[in-house]
Amino acid sequence: MNPITNRAHDFLDLLERAKRGRLKIYLGFAAGVGKTVRMLKEAHALKLRGVEVVLAYIEPHGRAETAELIGDLEVIPRKQFVYRGITVEEMDLDAVLARRPEIAIVDEVAHTNVPLCRHRKRYQDILEITEAGINVICAFNIQHLESLNDLIERVTGVVVRETIPDTFVKEADQVVTVDLSVDDLMERLKSGKIYTQDKIPWALEHFFRIANLSTLRELALLEVAESLGRRQPSGPEELKLQDRVSLRALGRVMVCMASASPRAKTLLRKGSRMAGRLNTHWFVVYVETPGEAPTQIEAETQRHLLENFQKARELGAEVIRLQAKDPVPAILDFARSHGVGHIVIGRSQQPWWRKLLGRSVSHRIIDEAAGFDVHVISFEEEE
Repeated sequence: MNPITNRAHDFLDLLERAKRGRLKIYLGFAAGVGKTVRMLKEAHALKLRGVEVVLAYIEPHGRAETAELIGDLEVIPRKQFVYRGITVEEMDLDAVLARRPEIAIVDEVAHTNVPLCRHRKRYQDILEITEAGINVICAFNIQHLESLNDLIERVTGVVVRETIPDTFVKEADQVVTVDLSVDDLMERLKSGKIYTQDKIPWALEHFFRIANLSTLRELALLEVAESLGRRQPSGPEELKLQDRVSLRALGRVMVCMASASPRAKTLLRKGSRMAGRLNTHWFVVYVETPGEAPTQIEAETQRHLLENFQKARELGAEVIRLQAKDPVPAILDFARSHGVGHIVIGRSQQPWWRKLLGRSVSHRIIDEAAGFDVHVISFEEEE
């Protein structure tokens, strides 16, 4: 594709984005910092200015002060589903789309919908709402960000099951941190303003430890700072400047994927975070050798590989499948032709004698990748 065609596509992308609703995210570091309260206060302020705003989904979590703030705001009734004999309430996506307000307020973004819903996750509901031209203000906590999943588990000891892909945050036009001192948050917890009294001891033993909260707060502030540089070029001058930047200067990130990598998801999260910090495009590259053709590898390995490809796309990567007898030249040729500056690989799992003979793919990449920064990810801390 030539530069003129590229610019035409960039302009069409800008036009398409202009038709979509805007997305604003309130990002917190723990339950109780005030995300829902901030959204409700903003909703009232918008209503006073004559803006048509509705509460598409709000979860007060039994907090009286939050429930009182709903006041006279218009609430879209939840939709009931009967699943396995249990009645479950979810956001009524079709009702929101039919109502077509100027702004919809959506809470609990990381929520997993009941299987009877159109989308598996609530963030996907939000994307459909914005694609319909409706603006959305929503909120979630930093621990739900997919690329931080391993780090959160390592730091807090808590496995977060419901996650949001980084691509969702990259869609946001505005990301605002809802900050509160750790001491003030602990005081709110102990006074019963976050959880009921019976749940406070459990919270103090898990997420609500001082060290955990301090780390989560730092991560939330860092994420907002990084999000400031993620927006797409907004005008002709920025597009011209982007065109003048050489491919190598872009310093793109490339994660090397193996078919049976036991730590593939960790590599993907590392690559996603690195690309986010550098505000650059990133690739996940897999080289299919003759011995790894679909007819040669086991069905379980193939399924594992496809799952990793899907996870990579959710994290915002462009997945590339190459075919070659030798993976190393294919990887480096792709890197040189696509403006890659950083190559991310996992520490070799091959026997020591193969490493000694210099036949390890990771060692060959390190030796032959002149002009690139090679990042070798160690998994020792996870084992």
